[in-house]
Amino acid sequence: MSTESRRRFVQGTAAIAAASLVGTRVTRALAQGSRKKIGFALCGLGGLSKNQIAPAFQRTKHCRLAGIVTDTAAKAQKWKAQYGIPDRSIYTYDTMAKMADNPDIDVVYIVTPNALHAEQTALAARAGKHVFCEKPMEVSVAKAQQMIDVCEAAKRKLGVAYRCQYDPNHLECIRIARAKEFGDVRIIEASFGFPIGDAGQWRLKRALSGGGALMDVGIYALQATRYLTGEEPIAVSAMEAKTDAAKFAEVDESILWQARFPSAAGPGLVRSGNGRFRPLHPRRSAEQGRRRRMPARRQDHDGHLRIRAHGSHGTSGLNRTGASGKPPASSAPAPTAPSPHAAAAWLPCRPARSSRHRERASPCTHESNPHPPASALS
Repeated sequence: MSTESRRRFVQGTAAIAAASLVGTRVTRALAQGSRKKIGFALCGLGGLSKNQIAPAFQRTKHCRLAGIVTDTAAKAQKWKAQYGIPDRSIYTYDTMAKMADNPDIDVVYIVTPNALHAEQTALAARAGKHVFCEKPMEVSVAKAQQMIDVCEAAKRKLGVAYRCQYDPNHLECIRIARAKEFGDVRIIEASFGFPIGDAGQWRLKRALSGGGALMDVGIYALQATRYLTGEEPIAVSAMEAKTDAAKFAEVDESILWQARFPSAAGPGLVRSGNGRFRPLHPRRSAEQGRRRRMPARRQDHDGHLRIRAHGSHGTSGLNRTGASGKPPASSAPAPTAPSPHAAAAWLPCRPARSSRHRERASPCTHESNPHPPASALS
């Protein structure tokens, strides 16, 4: 083969390869672009849906807000205008069964008072829709089991909006504890509190909520002790505190508890936590220059989750501030994509400085993290 022939052959082969590569990329891009987003209908348009979930749907790659369920006509019209929801995808709680005729809706995201979850799960599943439900699932084990049974019978998926076992920050905490990077875990301290606000809201009515601070936010602290140790408690003690007996007549305001786990081999090796409908710390009054409790704001603000795992050689921990999903102005920006390095950066850990500090290692520095986008069933 002559030099000219070889040159033509190489050029032709390269052109074919390039065309093939470009074609593959274009095909993949077109396939990705044509993939249908999962359509979610929000059932319940309270503060969580309004301030966190609906805005998060606008930022997701694989999900979209496709419908709403509300008995308030004014809300329906406002959401229709704001998010472009067609009339055929707007339902009341009594018309949820009609979702069966709407192919735009794949999943019903239930964001209503706890005691209504089982009933609405059944309506959605029987209409052929998957169900994603806010925690807690319901107000009793029996009702939670009803939700599982109805979804299994309808061959629909049932998910619970509790993200900690998937969040990279929490997974890094688990890795540090299980790998014993700071030695054996001696004590876990965990707490979550926020100002509850209006005394007339459903969270303070046992018939709708099923419980108070422990059931609403204290479970984050309780779960932290379980996923960090990988064990179940063998002994638990607790006490309740109330600052307003009238406001918290039906539910607990604050619960402080201690639990012992199988790996706790000696005295004092306990895991403790609390949940409260008050801020974890009183705010400082600039006018008076002293610490005092300030009036509670909206219930979806100022939430603070704090977890500390004290090992024999040091401490690791995690802070989350801003239950509203809006971090304080002074907070560092969140990592743009989950990664082990990003998670570690958000979980600053300090080894004990000497053997005499091992039982009280230095606390981790504070970081803030905005609420992540809404999760999706896939």
